[in-house]
Amino acid sequence: MDRMTAIDLQVPSFRPGRDSEPVVSSRRGASPDDLAPSGPGTVALRTLANLIASYAPHDGAFPLRLPGTHAIRLSAMNTEPGYATLGPSLCLVAQGAKAVMLGNEVFEYDPARMLVFAVDLPISAQVTRASRREPYLGFRLDLDPARIAELAQRVFPRGVPKPSENRGLYVGRATDDIIDAVTRLLTLIARPEDAYLLGPLTVDEILIRLLRTPIGTRVAQIGAPTSGVQRMAEAITWIRTHFAQPVTVDDMAASVGLSASSFHERFKAVTSMSPLQYQKVLRLHEARRLMLFQDLDAGDACRRVGYLSPSQFSREYARFFGNAPVKDTARLRAEGLVTKEAGR
Repeated sequence: MDRMTAIDLQVPSFRPGRDSEPVVSSRRGASPDDLAPSGPGTVALRTLANLIASYAPHDGAFPLRLPGTHAIRLSAMNTEPGYATLGPSLCLVAQGAKAVMLGNEVFEYDPARMLVFAVDLPISAQVTRASRREPYLGFRLDLDPARIAELAQRVFPRGVPKPSENRGLYVGRATDDIIDAVTRLLTLIARPEDAYLLGPLTVDEILIRLLRTPIGTRVAQIGAPTSGVQRMAEAITWIRTHFAQPVTVDDMAASVGLSASSFHERFKAVTSMSPLQYQKVLRLHEARRLMLFQDLDAGDACRRVGYLSPSQFSREYARFFGNAPVKDTARLRAEGLVTKEAGR
């Protein structure tokens, strides 16, 4: 399955569909240990914002010259969530603010806080601070587990301390050093030869500085082959490969050599969703993408993503997105509210 396309909806409350376990029970930023009283300085953020704006001249997400780097602009708050599946990545905000919902938790981030995805996660997102005059401006760096593993050995030569929890998504303080390194990276990207020769070195610097923050031990789990996060990442890869097939939790657990009960517990700890709920969300995200961007009708999309019953598909789609498939896609097209976020 191709990486799903993110869909940003520019319409007036954070109102996820009713069957995505959406009743928000907690709003998460970072723990007190992860955050300091203040974030990066105003001048540094303004410089970074100007660079991002130059690479993102209008609303959308723009892949940059260096693979795995993206500039993002959104000029309005969207109170109805956009949906996407994002893999391991570091997300920074130079201007504005955003909230990401995973399962029944909400993670908020802004220029003082950065968001890290440790595994592929289907999320919904809401831009909570943006305007045409001061748009939301963000930067995303895709994380390579193999590179993180190599750099973690240098940052933690005596071994990576075990983190207190294995989660697939978390928030940490955005530091001046990381903002400075990202700013230099975006400056390099403007010059092709510098981007090719020096860009990877600056990415390494960003990763090293990320590993040295209070959330660094959790970041290191992304590249550790025996960590709980990496083991669930392997299971997620298997689920994504077989998401349209009638697989069971036993099948999913067997893919990583765990019992069904142990797998269910570990999977939910990392993703905030049960394995079957994760599979269902993947199917619904993909069905919506197929209808919006490949012009499939609801019946074809239903079959393509593995539903045997069109009525079940329509019912679950309406619970998740708030409208039946035909009505939902027609509304998005008619109101011109769909923008493709160039994603992985």
